[in-house]
Amino acid sequence: MKPFTRVTGILAPLDRENVDTDQIIPKQFLKRIERTGFGPFLFYDWRRDGDFILDKPAYRDAAVLVTGANFGCGSSREHAPWSLLDAGFRVVIAPSFGDIFKSNSFRCGLLPVELPDPAVRKLINLGLQEPGTKVSVDLVDQRLAATGFEAAFEIDAFFRECLVNGWDEVALTLRHEADIARYEARQASTLVARS
Repeated sequence: MKPFTRVTGILAPLDRENVDTDQIIPKQFLKRIERTGFGPFLFYDWRRDGDFILDKPAYRDAAVLVTGANFGCGSSREHAPWSLLDAGFRVVIAPSFGDIFKSNSFRCGLLPVELPDPAVRKLINLGLQEPGTKVSVDLVDQRLAATGFEAAFEIDAFFRECLVNGWDEVALTLRHEADIARYEARQASTLVARS
């Protein structure tokens, strides 16, 4: 997983609440287990008419998505954060997230930032009124800033450490490889072969 300390990028406003995982990445695209190649299918059903906010030139290279409450609700699918990452997003800002989506995001390297609704509304309006606005998100200091806007946020210490160091679950396990090997060696001497 790519370490995350600070990201500065274009802010894309998605002024919708209760965006579920099937809207993020529809079920027909979930037939693969690779983590890449899902970006073109992000918000697929909303992109049919070409008028979707992320299709506008000012937002095409966005790295930070700001959206309404309960983003990522619905069924569990790692494909949702994978599709956001593959489309270039590193951060999603919302008043709240679906619990499983939030957990999957941390584990995949996507930073879900919760801010109070008035702060999110201000960021959405900023992104809509000034397309191409850049926002800087600093995970180490847990602060974000854009033109005329600053806010602090809190991330669970464990997930923060994992993101800053680029540790996924496999990397975390491998940090204890020597301890695991010692344990297995001790346990091997206590096992009795049965016939």
